[in-house]
Amino acid sequence: MNTAVLTATTSYSVNADTSDGLWLDEADVTAATGWEMKPEGFCQGDVCVPTPADRDTYLRDGKVNIKAFWDLMGKPVASSADGSAWSLGDSASDCTARLDSLTAPDFTLPDVDGKPVSLSDFRRKRVLLITWASW
Repeated sequence: MNTAVLTATTSYSVNADTSDGLWLDEADVTAATGWEMKPEGFCQGDVCVPTPADRDTYLRDGKVNIKAFWDLMGKPVASSADGSAWSLGDSASDCTARLDSLTAPDFTLPDVDGKPVSLSDFRRKRVLLITWASW
């Protein structure tokens, strides 16, 4: 099934098995989430989460159950009723740590003239961000 996988930083479209979780090929896991399978477990950079003894919950026929892995890390997962869209959230502690740093993540948007402007262009200056959404 063609499935959209959304994280805090990426949106990825992939063919996935969603019958009893979110099963992706290892290459798709890395592309969608930044995590990869290594002998020591699921790793992102220098951080690794050991794979529990019940590996069949997480690994099957060269595929990784991302839902089970996200649950293992204590992060929220939501999916559409038909399994065509999955959202992989950040844990509350991850969000709290970002808020405690008082540093907004960098982003780039066009100004009124269409020129790209990044938040980092205004570092060390006071910035007022006003957002609006139609929904």
